[in-house]
Amino acid sequence: MAIGTQATIFADARIFMPDVYEDDRGFFKETYSTRKYRELGLADEFVQDSVSFSIRNVIRGLHYDRAMSKFVQVLRGKIWDVIVDVRPPSATYLRWQGFYLSEHDHKQLYIPPGFAHGFIALADDVIFSYKHGALYDPATEGAIRWNDPRLGIAWPLVGEPRLSAKDSAAPLFADTGLPPSPH
Repeated sequence: MAIGTQATIFADARIFMPDVYEDDRGFFKETYSTRKYRELGLADEFVQDSVSFSIRNVIRGLHYDRAMSKFVQVLRGKIWDVIVDVRPPSATYLRWQGFYLSEHDHKQLYIPPGFAHGFIALADDVIFSYKHGALYDPATEGAIRWNDPRLGIAWPLVGEPRLSAKDSAAPLFADTGLPPSPH
């Protein structure tokens, strides 16, 4: 078997579907192999791994860092993940795309540098894994409010969102200092 890939609306962002070996005991999967993913065109060097735990309706994001790529996957539960292109010269500037990721589909999402990223937990018990292409530095991180009408993201939210104080206070896109249009 081979790792599957799926295109997104963005030239550089991709979905990966790793091999999963299941039997009556459970399953085994290799979550990342530098060699195998390089053969598929993913040349990033990941320098930090992080894990978050979230309960239903937690929204994390939208966070961005112009220098940091991310490689994310759900280890437990289900989420809806969204990425927004915030690279001003890009033809897809300010476009967004959402993806369902779960422990059952084993999908992985590669997010290039220059994208805002967020997700909503759609299960009571979500464990989410991140690989980072740069060390976390709060001085270079930016944020956009999750429900900014300028972006018009159609979050699959049922009920009230659960947000950190930081994400609740994130600025609207117009107040981020990012250009209003790509040109």
